Amino acid sequence: MARDLLGQYLVRKVSGRTRAARIIEVEAYIGPRDLACHASKGRTKRTEVMFGDPGRAYVYLIYGMYHCLNIVTERREFPAAVLIRAVEDESGIIDGPGRVCRAYEIDLTLNSHDLTQGQLLWIEDRGERPSKSKIVASARIGVDYAGDWAAKPWRLRIEDVPRRRRTS
Repeated sequence: MARDLLGQYLVRKVSGRTRAARIIEVEAYIGPRDLACHASKGRTKRTEVMFGDPGRAYVYLIYGMYHCLNIVTERREFPAAVLIRAVEDESGIIDGPGRVCRAYEIDLTLNSHDLTQGQLLWIEDRGERPSKSKIVASARIGVDYAGDWAAKPWRLRIEDVPRRRRTS
């Protein structure tokens, strides 16, 4: 599912305005045995959404100040999700899950939101799938505590996207 999200659009409607950004980098977290996955510590109030229906938003707060958006991807009771790490919109590249959420006004009010309904926040297929040769896989970031799981090549990025950063 992580590969399938690359090239899709993250669409956000807020205050009567609709914005969209192409997803260019993601990171997969797969199940209770993946020590980098929040669900590896068991079912909690925070991770409950991961055990539910696929297509839901899993939004959480890190460091007490940054929101992160994940998309629940697997069947009920199997907790797996894909973190949106970077997007590209008319202003340039928004690199980093906290920056993506800040730019698109994504916070805990959208946790468990159904991303398949086309309301407030959704994923849209505009037919812009990158070829397999343009996708680069690498180790996940910031999960050194997960031992061998940290080295899994489950961070995926579209290779040909220039690394120009948004100015604000």
